[in-house]
Amino acid sequence: MNKGLFIVLDGPDGCGKTTQAGRLVRKLQERTGHHPIHLRDPGGTHAGEKIREILLDPNTHMSTTMEVFLFMASRAHLVEQVLAPALSSGKNVVCERWISSTIAYQGIAGGFGADNVVTLGKLATGGLNPDLLVLLDVPQEVATQRMQRSRDRIERKDADYHGKVREGFLAVQSLFPRVSVVNATHPEDVVAADVWSHVEKLL
Repeated sequence: MNKGLFIVLDGPDGCGKTTQAGRLVRKLQERTGHHPIHLRDPGGTHAGEKIREILLDPNTHMSTTMEVFLFMASRAHLVEQVLAPALSSGKNVVCERWISSTIAYQGIAGGFGADNVVTLGKLATGGLNPDLLVLLDVPQEVATQRMQRSRDRIERKDADYHGKVREGFLAVQSLFPRVSVVNATHPEDVVAADVWSHVEKLL
């Protein structure tokens, strides 16, 4: 069986990842006749969801280094338990966030170092890269306005940190083999069509 496609949607908090990932899953099912697996990172496994709770808990205090290793632990388990088996059996996978997020948030905004994140990411995932990384780009002020809800521990970090996060995502383009940047300030339907225009080329 042909290897399934691994597609990642990523970007700053408030860029619309979950909305667009859901729309992409439905579009892929419509086009291929098969329901893709929809994952979130961190998460996707029982252990991964527990790690996610710890990472995002506003009452938990941790260093950037601890954040990096927790993200990688969840990712390693996700690859072993879900991603690798799904892709090898020919199933398409749409994932919200990947190593690109850790590069932007912890590597660049947090000062851990993008190269250090890349090195650890290769060890944690066995070098698994997405067939397509879609970066949903949105200015910080727009993203902030969209987040009209209770914020998690990382979302509560200051404006300077989140400004660096966006810079980090734009720098990620040179670190992955196939990256498309989508302007996520447009209406939802327009963004979805733009995302699909890039994904369709893989089919």
